[in-house]
Amino acid sequence: MDWQGRKVLVSGGAGQIGSHLVMQLVCLGAEVHVADNLWRGRRSNLQQDGHGVIDLERCFHQLDLVDYQNCLEVCRGMDTIYHLADVVAGINYVFGNQLSLFNTNVVMNSHMLKAAIAADVQAYIYVGTACSYPKSKQMQLDPPPFREQDAYPAEPESSYGWSKLMGEYECGLAQSEGLIDIGMLRFHNVYGPHCELSPERSQVIPALIRKAINFPDEEFVVWGSGRQRRAFVYVTDVVEALVSVRGRGMNQDVIQIGPDYSTSIADIADMVVKISGKEIPIRFDSSRPEGDMDRTADWTRAREILAWAPRTGLAQGLRQTFSWCQDYLRQAAT
Repeated sequence: MDWQGRKVLVSGGAGQIGSHLVMQLVCLGAEVHVADNLWRGRRSNLQQDGHGVIDLERCFHQLDLVDYQNCLEVCRGMDTIYHLADVVAGINYVFGNQLSLFNTNVVMNSHMLKAAIAADVQAYIYVGTACSYPKSKQMQLDPPPFREQDAYPAEPESSYGWSKLMGEYECGLAQSEGLIDIGMLRFHNVYGPHCELSPERSQVIPALIRKAINFPDEEFVVWGSGRQRRAFVYVTDVVEALVSVRGRGMNQDVIQIGPDYSTSIADIADMVVKISGKEIPIRFDSSRPEGDMDRTADWTRAREILAWAPRTGLAQGLRQTFSWCQDYLRQAAT
């Protein structure tokens, strides 16, 4: 697909996934705009060597996408919209703010889709989550790799999973009525540089990396038993899928992105400790929530439709993520 000169909006574009997508689209020749309220995103994610990847004065829009008028403002004149913005954080935040999180995501998703249709946008790409799969399917170890259709009958464990599933459903309705071309990806656990590192909002891999870097000033505690497993996928791999879906995967229903194997959180902790080079005792806190037990992806549709495959090995991805986190925390301390 030729991206040269296309006007693209990335909502949540200052976040981990969004900022990597912005860089890739700019490299491909697109005129990229970003809408982000900077709740978890950072303007620094959109800079390289001290310069903006995009024109930060003209193409960066710091605003709240719960407001429909803001959505309409940033959608006007766009050819393609990637809607990545949502409220998500670590398991403690998700389960401690279920109502507000659900309400914010549902309203924002609905307003962004409505605004894209009203602005006559050609293509709208929505990103869902593996958290939308039924709790009952994820509470056993080593279940068969999930297929896209396994999300129904619906029974997500969290309001976050429900909110993202409702976004998929609403996009499906718009597509079925011929209102807009829709692309839908459902991500498993994304990790990599530009992640959130704060104790309040960080997810499992950046949280463990932060604890290892800060040890012994911060205790290296793993929430739960460590037996829980996830299908981790590196951020540049999901960006490849996001770029591909625009040319290959529109109006093809949901396509999930993730590997067909999972890794225990205990193994992730061991790998992070080894990368740190420190002698760090690992303590498991079984009083803390650990969420679903296991899930992996049958990525057949991603391979067949998008020509996609997970390419970055976990060991390599963790080393690259650790290095970025170390640099980021060092700079933040100065």
